Amino acid sequence: MARFIFITGGVVSSLGKGLMAASLAALLQARGYKVRIRKLDPYLNVDPGTMSPYQHGEVYVTDDGAETDLGLGHYERFTGVPARQSDNVTSGRIYQGIIAKERKGDYLGATVQVVPHVTNAIKDFIRADLDPDLDFLICEIGGTVGDIESLPFIEAIRQFRNEEGRERTLSVHTTLVPYIAAAGELKTKPTQHSVRELTSLGIQPEIIVCRCEHPLPDNERAKIALFCNVRKEAVIPALDAKSIYAVPQQYSEAGLDAEVLRAFGELDRAPALDMRRWDDVTDRLFNWESEVTIGVVGKYVGLQDAYKSLTEALVHGGMANRVKVGIRWLDAELFEHPEADIPAQLEPLHGILVPGGFGERGSEGKIASVQFARERGVPFFGICLGMQMACIEAARNQAGLAGAGTTEFGETAEPVVGLITEWMDAEGLKQRREANGDLGGTMRLGAYEAVLAGNSHVASIYGGTHISERHRHRYEVNIHYKGALEEGGLLFTGMSPDGALPEIVERPDHPWFVGVQFHPELKSKPFDPHPLFASFIEAAVKQSRLV
Repeated sequence: MARFIFITGGVVSSLGKGLMAASLAALLQARGYKVRIRKLDPYLNVDPGTMSPYQHGEVYVTDDGAETDLGLGHYERFTGVPARQSDNVTSGRIYQGIIAKERKGDYLGATVQVVPHVTNAIKDFIRADLDPDLDFLICEIGGTVGDIESLPFIEAIRQFRNEEGRERTLSVHTTLVPYIAAAGELKTKPTQHSVRELTSLGIQPEIIVCRCEHPLPDNERAKIALFCNVRKEAVIPALDAKSIYAVPQQYSEAGLDAEVLRAFGELDRAPALDMRRWDDVTDRLFNWESEVTIGVVGKYVGLQDAYKSLTEALVHGGMANRVKVGIRWLDAELFEHPEADIPAQLEPLHGILVPGGFGERGSEGKIASVQFARERGVPFFGICLGMQMACIEAARNQAGLAGAGTTEFGETAEPVVGLITEWMDAEGLKQRREANGDLGGTMRLGAYEAVLAGNSHVASIYGGTHISERHRHRYEVNIHYKGALEEGGLLFTGMSPDGALPEIVERPDHPWFVGVQFHPELKSKPFDPHPLFASFIEAAVKQSRLV
């Protein structure tokens, strides 16, 4: 039967609970166990889909079409286990489901309350959709202990532990041990108070993970253990690492996985730890042979969490080539000013990437960067909106369609990009609905298949002609412009299986020019880099030898 590990945080937010959860899962995997990770978010939004990237960062999309917290990206990247809709829930979804039941009369007139209705719904979520051979389910609770929003989740965990028993549940609490420079000391009081707060809510943690900037001396570990009622060995120091991909080894050396298994009475019979996968990851990450610089021309460059999966996928592409990837963030809006010196900004780069996004802001700057990459022969990678901007650039500058644009931004003389309902006739829409169950005129979320042209560059990159990738978009490249764009040299080499929706474009007369409608960054992992990113960085290495 599955055992349950609950991870909470105290003192301050942004302590790295998600990375700790992902690292623990990776360590348990390295011992041969089957693991899943879930995230319980206390905010009232139903999901992150409508939240600003400036507040929330990127929206991570699963194969089954869930818009989830970016933490699930870390879970997938560290474990290789595809996340599901059932791996992320918010207070908003919990309350939405309860209210819907109340409106239908499912509670038979009973007073609906936080306890037991909300807490029962949370416990049902934790237990739902578990694989029968699962060994460990790790649940990260967002926010900080003491927050009003997280109280129902903490209460649900307290009840859950009583119902399942201590032999099947474990509490891991992550705290901050701050360093006071003037005194030259690490201070343990915040940790003591945080654990006391958690204990007052009915949960006694068995393991305490202490984030600190300086090594945690044995006497300080002993003090935390004494006042927090845990073993000294269960006080795990967590110092800053050179890379997030060095964190699993760091936690292993600190004894995190061993302490978890000891708490479950599993240590003596647990398989030996096999860290060869992570040894190879860190070897490729730190022992690189050359450097390249990739320019990311986007609209959220002030907050890199908005492109978290993209950043990591570029790093993975570098690891595949034993190359250090430097990222230069470029605000697309700056390229729209008449006095902007675009060549000065882009000439030093070894590759240009235009990522996904929504809205008109910065779009002309993105189109200008596509034009520069095309004309100068610089490796170019367009993702989602980036592919659409590449098609508009080709329509304007090579197909003679000066009015080319996208209906996402308003009326346009040449709707190269639009909703499928705007350019497919009623009979075509009917056939597509019957064959696919969707129109594409509303948000396409999750994994969709595509068929690649056999003689294409992308088919050689993937090593096949049938792929499945994750989407998050509403607007499509209008297939009616395919002929005009291909005459200009932009080939449609990836299509939806029914041939209605362009998925990939490329330029065979260019060193490396690929645009994709999907988000390949969502499936890239440090031990399994996405082939498109590995190939893009390989092209950037060749470009670096020319600059």
